[in-house]
Amino acid sequence: MPIVDPTAFIRANTRLQTVPHAPEITLWLADEVTPIWRLTEEELGELGLPPPFWAFAWAGGQALARWLLDHPEEVAGKRVLDFAAGSGLVGIAAMKAGAAHVLCADIDPFCGAAVALNAEANGVRVDFTDADLLDAPPPDVDVICAGDVCYEQPMAGRVLDWLASARAKGTRVLIGDPHRTYFPREGLEFLSEYRVPTTRELEDFEIKRTSVWALP
Repeated sequence: MPIVDPTAFIRANTRLQTVPHAPEITLWLADEVTPIWRLTEEELGELGLPPPFWAFAWAGGQALARWLLDHPEEVAGKRVLDFAAGSGLVGIAAMKAGAAHVLCADIDPFCGAAVALNAEANGVRVDFTDADLLDAPPPDVDVICAGDVCYEQPMAGRVLDWLASARAKGTRVLIGDPHRTYFPREGLEFLSEYRVPTTRELEDFEIKRTSVWALP
């Protein structure tokens, strides 16, 4: 079922809020998971949808955004892919850190509008694609950022294999994750750890230990 006006839906059901662990950035975010989740299902006329990841600043994305803002040399002047972008938080952080170009990618039907609204709110420009990039070889970019991609087993394995193929081609790969069950414990280069403010509704903790890693 096509969405009549995703931009209007986002404006009506979220509000501009400062990102707790990256206060340089403001996003259109929901205050609670359940109401926006139900509204999303109603808007799309479909039940059993995954959570609206675009409506929240998840811990892995917050940590990765913080890392980029504090280490702009990672992306300055480079082409960056924000994979599974959700709200576009990481891509926006990359642009604020001086990236030459950012492509945000996500298959959620609301993400294009969410990323556009959030980029506008932060005075940056990013491109967006709703193509499933996992169906093709990784694109020709300098850096791939992936936050919160290990929340379920099949997805985590598929994404990590795809990211490994990007790294094999020479692309820098950065991952932010709050130590979820399906996140690999070995074979990664540890970069930093943060205590990220979140909510019990999202992560079962008000402060979530979250790390940033690179594929070696």
